[in-house]
Amino acid sequence: MTIDYRKLMHWKIPIARQHVRPQDCILYALGVGLGADPLDRDQLHYVYEEGLRVLPTMATVLAYPGFWMKMPDTGIDWTRVVHAEQQVILHKPLPICKQLIGDTRIVDIVDKGPDKGALIYQERVVTEEDSGEPVCTLRMTTMCRGDGGVQNMPTAASGHLHPAPAPLPERPADFCIDLPILSQAALIYRLSGDGNPLHADPEVALRAGFPRPILHGLCTFGVAGHALLKALCWSPEPGRRMDIRSIGARFSAPVYPGEMLRTEIWREGNDGNHIAFRCSVPQRGVVVLNHGAALIAAHADTKNRKEVLHGA
Repeated sequence: MTIDYRKLMHWKIPIARQHVRPQDCILYALGVGLGADPLDRDQLHYVYEEGLRVLPTMATVLAYPGFWMKMPDTGIDWTRVVHAEQQVILHKPLPICKQLIGDTRIVDIVDKGPDKGALIYQERVVTEEDSGEPVCTLRMTTMCRGDGGVQNMPTAASGHLHPAPAPLPERPADFCIDLPILSQAALIYRLSGDGNPLHADPEVALRAGFPRPILHGLCTFGVAGHALLKALCWSPEPGRRMDIRSIGARFSAPVYPGEMLRTEIWREGNDGNHIAFRCSVPQRGVVVLNHGAALIAAHADTKNRKEVLHGA
């Protein structure tokens, strides 16, 4: 199979509609490991319907159009694609119960060469169906490891549109958070919408060059978001709650279910609300999420969360 630049840039990714329910919010939180400590009240807020909150990183699974790269006419070798980068920008608190629309488009394709693969850049804007208001913007990069040598590439290179990320601080991290990843995490997480068999089927994983199914990159991303919340946002003081407004990172190595994820966190800027982070798996000595950046700010609490929870 070979990617055709012109054909793929005009590929019509289906508009996705999703009615988000409290059960969806809880299932996502369970998939990224919340609730592992049944006595942790901060975790309980995301996995128990009383006073339910939504994890900011759940934006990555909202109004997801499905694994469209698996369609044969795309020219993509879907068994060898991996998530390369992800960015989430939240325009408002994520809803607990709402009808959403996701509009995804391909922004760019960069050919790295026949032996190196190709990068596909996408953007998804999620809006509320009733009001049309934007909820979040998602920017993602997919590495197609088997698809270098793209046909009909334009003469002008587009790589300059995607600058390299800023380097991480060289000083010791301000926080270091270790969180366990459940052995069955990938099997739970896939119920939030990403059914790529690479994360469930041992034979598909072997064909892709992995000894066993790997964790979804976005599940690792969600665990990293949990670490940021734990270190920076959960406060016992009433009215002092902080939350993540944007978060992004580059995926640098796969994670396997059952491993421990270590997140190193640096506070940057005069207000300390600009965050740099990276994640590693200590037992293998490998960095799995790199060049992480986030913005935290005071949480805009919605009024009467129980009314929102039970009103739709």
